[in-house]
Amino acid sequence: MAAEGGGKEMNEIKTQFTTREGLYKLLSHSEYSRPNRVPFNSQGSNPVRVSFVNVNDQSGNGDRLCFNVGRELYFYIYKGAADLSKPIDKRIYKGTQPTCHDFNHLTATAESVSLLVGFSAGQVQLIDPIKKETSKLFNEERLIDKSRVTCVKWVPGSESLFLVAHSSGNMYLYNVEHTCGTTAPHYQLLKQGESFAVHTCKSKSTRNPLLKWTVGEGALNEFAFSPDGKFLACVSQDGFLRVFNFDSVELHGTMKSYFGGLLCVCWSPDGKYIVTGGEDDLVTVWSFVDCRVIARGHGHKSWVSVVAFDPYTTSVEESDPMEFSGSDEDFQDLHFGRDRANSTQSRLSKRNSTDSRPVSVTYRFGSVGQDTQLCLWDLTEDILFPHQPLSRARTHTNVMNATSPPAGSGGTNPGSNGNSITTPGNSVPPPLPRSNSLPHSAVSNAGSKSSVMDGAIASGVSKFATLSLHDRKERHHEKDHKRNHSMGHISSKSSDKLNLVTKTKTDPAKTLGTPLCPRMEDVPLLEPLICKKIAHERLTVLIFLEDCIVTACQEGFICTWARPGKV
Repeated sequence: MAAEGGGKEMNEIKTQFTTREGLYKLLSHSEYSRPNRVPFNSQGSNPVRVSFVNVNDQSGNGDRLCFNVGRELYFYIYKGAADLSKPIDKRIYKGTQPTCHDFNHLTATAESVSLLVGFSAGQVQLIDPIKKETSKLFNEERLIDKSRVTCVKWVPGSESLFLVAHSSGNMYLYNVEHTCGTTAPHYQLLKQGESFAVHTCKSKSTRNPLLKWTVGEGALNEFAFSPDGKFLACVSQDGFLRVFNFDSVELHGTMKSYFGGLLCVCWSPDGKYIVTGGEDDLVTVWSFVDCRVIARGHGHKSWVSVVAFDPYTTSVEESDPMEFSGSDEDFQDLHFGRDRANSTQSRLSKRNSTDSRPVSVTYRFGSVGQDTQLCLWDLTEDILFPHQPLSRARTHTNVMNATSPPAGSGGTNPGSNGNSITTPGNSVPPPLPRSNSLPHSAVSNAGSKSSVMDGAIASGVSKFATLSLHDRKERHHEKDHKRNHSMGHISSKSSDKLNLVTKTKTDPAKTLGTPLCPRMEDVPLLEPLICKKIAHERLTVLIFLEDCIVTACQEGFICTWARPGKV
């Protein structure tokens, strides 16, 4: 296995870690990888991804695993596959690389599984790796979308519908039964809202795609369905989380990253919270009911590539099931526009008045990043139900900013290693210097973005494409800025310029300090339970299974970590 090479390297990489549940250990005998072990040049290739399915074959050993590395795609029995040189199925693609995949859990049997695979050139393939069949190819001529597939998933509860996201910022709904047609599709507007539009496909006979979603600006990096399948959370390169009601195509709520694009998203097992990760090196926790950021977590030293909840360690012990959910009342809050921040507070006071026994709530989630680190986080009751409503704290932000150190006096920001952000046991950090709160690229972007959005909303979706060249320059500028910003090299000159920009722009799209993107000092800052370097290459996979945690890195090593007491 990877960690057995040279003594010094072995010390760097952790093979075990301990949490309150006990010791997690790396299982060396069940590490999957490219069988031939040829060093793999991971630069410029698509992220390694892993998908699991259980085929319920009476043996109790029904887990199957699929992963992509470079141009290759592998399909294995997960446990007890002693001979890695004999996968059940292996494919090597020419001219395009697999980028993502998803099994249909509804239809999987020991004889047959339906696996969707997205590709770097835009196509989507439906294959059965048990029967070794390729049944269909979608967007084969690339008439629907020519850009890379970033995420593909079966629609929950459906045997035939699936959703595909592209780096063009578009998402398409397909039905496996329908063809894609021999000409480019014609679209008709179905629904339009702030920075999104949904079109149906105009044709005499039903064809794919059934729907085309245009969401935000730049690539749509990932989407995730809520546990009940009714809502869809999307994260984009423009830094926005957007949550939609999937059936009614309504926008439920939005959130903006601290800076940079958002790369990954996941739902808590009960659907009440969404966690995102991205280029601001942070994990952000967003309340679905209250539509607001309730916490951020700082532990990674680079971009966060995957976030996932651990349903087996997440515990909600309720004294009265009704009082905790409180969802009907909270949804009324949303409809009638009362102060959302108070709904959690009312739930807390209601709970205290009805029952003195505390309800213990702990959500466990994890994240992996390009810094090769695995972080585990606990979201506890003191964060979920703060005793002081955050809305009251927010009215003091101007005072806090007025008393914060002068611009350009240093300070920590999410991109740096952040040792000085917070002291142990202090969940709300000290106010950060104003100069580091908002990268100037974000401010200058804000003006151009809102005008494009407004224009698009006024005159149809055609204008979504007008940004590309300008946007690329801006993004390049943002990357440079990210590099300087992360290392704290902010000269007083750039700080003065920043303050000037901040003063002159009174654009509504400037989100920092608003509920869309609260300042760092306005929300609790989580610290990771553990933060361990577990690979030599950037990490691209984190999956929580009942008896283990699965991680993978860009070299193509897939590692299994046994949970405490499980082997």
